[in-house]
Amino acid sequence: MSSLAELAGDENSSERSKTFIFDNESHTLGNCLVFIINNYPEVMFCGYTTPHPSEVKLHLRIQTNGPRAVDILRRGLMDLDKMCDKIISKFKTAMTNYTERPKEEDQHL
Repeated sequence: MSSLAELAGDENSSERSKTFIFDNESHTLGNCLVFIINNYPEVMFCGYTTPHPSEVKLHLRIQTNGPRAVDILRRGLMDLDKMCDKIISKFKTAMTNYTERPKEEDQHL
C-alpha cells in the first residue's frame, strides 16, 4: 500500500513549493503526474526523482505561482483518476464491440 509524506527539512519550502514522498511508487505514477501537473498554467515546475534504485520511493516536487502545492497535487491525482476511468470505459466498450462482432463461420486464410 502506498503512503504519502512531505519531505522534512526542505529549506525552499513554502505552501507553494513542496516535495512529496510517495512510498511504494515508481516511474509509472511519477511520469503520469508530471505530465498532468505541468499542463496547469499556475505550475512553474513539476518533476520527480527516485532517490535510489533499491528504494521504491518517488519524490515529487511541485512549485506554483499562486495555489498551494498540495492543492495542485490533489487536483493532479483527481485528474489522473478521471483519465484512468475514461481509459477503462473505452477499453471495455472496445472489448464488447470486438466480442459481439459477427463471426465468419468459414474463415479462409
